[in-house]
Amino acid sequence: MAGVLLMGHGGPEMLQYQTDIKVPQPREHEVLVRVFAAGVNNTDINTRIGWYSKNDSSDDASWGGTSLPFPLVQGADVCGEVVAVGCKVDVNRLGQRVLIEPCITEVNGETMQPPWYFGSECNGGFAEYTVVAAKHAHRVESSFSDAELATFPCSYSTAENMLTRANVRHGEKVLITGASGGVGSGAIQLAKARGAQVIAVTSPAKQAQLLQLGADQVLNRHSDLVAALGENSVDVVIDLVAGKGWPQLLQVLRPHGRYAVSGAIGGPMVSLDVRTLYLKDLSFFGCTVLAPGVFANLITLIEQGKVKPLLASTFTLKDIHQAQQVFQQKEYIGKMVLQINSPS
Repeated sequence: MAGVLLMGHGGPEMLQYQTDIKVPQPREHEVLVRVFAAGVNNTDINTRIGWYSKNDSSDDASWGGTSLPFPLVQGADVCGEVVAVGCKVDVNRLGQRVLIEPCITEVNGETMQPPWYFGSECNGGFAEYTVVAAKHAHRVESSFSDAELATFPCSYSTAENMLTRANVRHGEKVLITGASGGVGSGAIQLAKARGAQVIAVTSPAKQAQLLQLGADQVLNRHSDLVAALGENSVDVVIDLVAGKGWPQLLQVLRPHGRYAVSGAIGGPMVSLDVRTLYLKDLSFFGCTVLAPGVFANLITLIEQGKVKPLLASTFTLKDIHQAQQVFQQKEYIGKMVLQINSPS
């Protein structure tokens, strides 16, 4: 089969398109998925360059803090079709259109602790076929195209997990940083589906699009948040940026406010005045592993039409270098998707 192999940590040259990769075979509790489309994410690039590592050896450069198995097929966002099943999987799963849950808690019937991540600790979707535990291949009934559906799994489940962990409720005011990216734009829609008021932080050029998406207010990412919103004005912060402006996020949180984080594109090192944390009785949530039911709930929201895909552009699998280059320019809203197979 054709696919892209990550040969090691480094630049784009470490991604090699090959056409002679062996098709994986499903074990007893697994399904074989013919991949129609796979989304491009920050995590693909972070994994490639070893960004997750906290030391110089890169032996902890995966999401789970372990070394990666090279060569590796990346790709956490997958829409495809079940084309073969293991001996302990219901044959009625054959032919189902599925989205793969990227947080892997089971591998062939064995519980993973800590969980694996699709395209990180195991091979993912940047290939014509992939295997996954049957429980992580979720059937989806939708009129959206394969490329549109591939915009959902990683970004929207991350966003829904953050909102779930922070217990976002109807009528609450939610501040979302990095709001024009895949997770941020998903968080806007999902927060609105909960009846929350949304303040989105992004670049000025994307303000109108985020208002159309449902944000109640949009702020320039270089704004003084305290001056714009006032102290103690926000119930929940959904943060994907961190960076030097991070202390302001705590200043605008109300007493008993909740802060959820799942990214640090502005820089991972921040300055925390612990007095702000304890004097305001704030709650912090680091969000990586999906809470139970989050992905299934996302599938329901997709099927009910309560969230919509934001497909910025599509590329072929062999054009992955170009796709990642365009992705890193951040001059779009939504997701880049690789189209891999056409439905049979």
